[in-house]
Amino acid sequence: MTKVFEDYFTDLQADMVSICLEYSESKTEKIYIYGSIEGNVKAFNVFFKVNDKFLHLNELNSVLEDNNRIDDHIDRQFGVLQIGVENLEKIEQLCKEYHMDTPTEIKIQYDGRRNSFDAEYQYELVYSNNIEKNNNDIFNEWFEEVSKGS
Repeated sequence: MTKVFEDYFTDLQADMVSICLEYSESKTEKIYIYGSIEGNVKAFNVFFKVNDKFLHLNELNSVLEDNNRIDDHIDRQFGVLQIGVENLEKIEQLCKEYHMDTPTEIKIQYDGRRNSFDAEYQYELVYSNNIEKNNNDIFNEWFEEVSKGS
């Protein structure tokens, strides 16, 4: 059976989830992945839910027992972000290749307990048409929204 656009698109999203699972050593309840593609800017970030707390990439060990900590070396953190950006670049290229609209924003929620994920896509400009916001602001707003809504 031949792969189609949706298969490739799903594979790239699954790779984003996979790299976050690898980084967190699957010690998270949920993973929240943010991707932004606006103009020449590709941005990727992630936060996690562990022990009912919402944590940024560099905060995971703050809630893990000493004998259960992950390797959170800064090089690993940058590696996660870099691979995420590379996947966003591949998504943009895939959309061009298949003459599909490229999402300007991707929000993925992965539930580790259920092994399921949900994704939301935006196709309108999110921040590049607003001089007072950038992709970090949008990511942080989503973090606040999710963490307060739980």
